[in-house]
Amino acid sequence: MKIQTTRKANYDHNLGCKLDSHMINGQGTGDVSKLKYGLFHMSYNGCEVISVYNALCYIGKPQPLQDIAFYLEKYRVLMGVFGCNVFRLGKALKKYGAAYERIDEIGTTPAFIVSFWTGKPFRSAIHTVFCTQDHGRIRIYNRYNSCKTIRYVDSPEQLLKNRKPVVVYAIKK
Repeated sequence: MKIQTTRKANYDHNLGCKLDSHMINGQGTGDVSKLKYGLFHMSYNGCEVISVYNALCYIGKPQPLQDIAFYLEKYRVLMGVFGCNVFRLGKALKKYGAAYERIDEIGTTPAFIVSFWTGKPFRSAIHTVFCTQDHGRIRIYNRYNSCKTIRYVDSPEQLLKNRKPVVVYAIKK
C-alpha cells in the first residue's frame, strides 16, 4: 500500500471542493473552510494561500486555489501549524506571473499583501491579507476568519493597529 504525502493527499482532497472564482473573504466560512493545508483545514491556517489567490484574481490572472495551496505546501511552517512562510509568498506570485515588489511600508501602494502579528510579536499568530487602496481607504480581503465581507480602514496604521508589518508585497497590475 502506497502512503501519500500530506501535500498530495491535501491536493486530492481539495480537488473535491467546489469553489466560485471570486475574491475570498472569511476563510472560516463556506467551502473554502473545508480545504486542507498542512495538517489542518484552511479555516485555521489558509490566510497566506488566500492572500495570493486574491492578489492573482485582482490582477486578472486567477488560478485555482487548490493549485496555489499545493504549491505553497512546500513552504508551510511546522506542517502548517503556523501556516506558510510569509517570506516565500513572492515565489508563488512569481510562479503564477504576478509582478510584485517587496517593500518596507505600505504608504499609498494601490494593491498589496501584508503579513502582521495579531498581538504581541512571537506571542501571537501572524495573519496575512490582500488589500487594495484608493482615495485614502484600504479595502481588506479576508480580514477575519468569519467575516464574509470586505472590511475598510482609513490608514495602514488602522489596518496594522500601529504595529510594523512582518512583510509587505506591492502587487503590480
